[in-house]
Amino acid sequence: MDISHNTVRKYLDILEQTFMVRLLQPLEINLKKRLVKSPKIYLRDSGLLHTLLEIDSATELYGHPVFGASWEGWCIEQIIATLPFWQPFFYRTSSGEEIDLVLVKGKKRLIFEIKASLTPHLSKGFADTMKALTPERVWVVCPMTDSGYPIQSDGRVTGISECLGDLAVYE
Repeated sequence: MDISHNTVRKYLDILEQTFMVRLLQPLEINLKKRLVKSPKIYLRDSGLLHTLLEIDSATELYGHPVFGASWEGWCIEQIIATLPFWQPFFYRTSSGEEIDLVLVKGKKRLIFEIKASLTPHLSKGFADTMKALTPERVWVVCPMTDSGYPIQSDGRVTGISECLGDLAVYE
C-alpha cells in the first residue's frame, strides 16, 4: 500500500474510536513464554462486512471463505457486550496455540474458543493452554442450536444463545 506503519496505526486508531473495528490485545501472563504481542483486528459490524463482500443470504455466507472469521468476530462482540466490565484479550503462543477470547476481571478468567463448525475439534495443546490460563469456565462456541455438551478441560461446547445465558452469573 506504500504507506508507513505510523499511518496505518493512525487509521486503525480512527477506526477503533469510531467503533468500526475492535483491536483485541494479547493477554500476557507468563513472561518466560514467547507470546504473540500484536493485536487481532475485527470488523465489529458483521452486517457491514457481508454487505461489502456482497453476501446476500445465509446460504452464501456459509459457503464463503469469510464465514469463520465473520462468526468469530460476531460472537466476540456478543460476548463482550454481555460482560462489559470484563477486559477482553486473546492468547497466542509463538508455537501457535491460541484462544480466541479471554475475559479477565481481577483474578478471574473466562475462556472462549470460537469455531464455525458444528463438530469443533480442539488442538492437542488446548489442555496445556488451559492449565497455563487457569480459567473459571471454558466455552467452545459454535453455530449450534441444540443443547451443549461437556468436553475436555472442564469446558462446554455450546451455541451462542446458551453461552450468553451462562454468562448471566458473571455480570
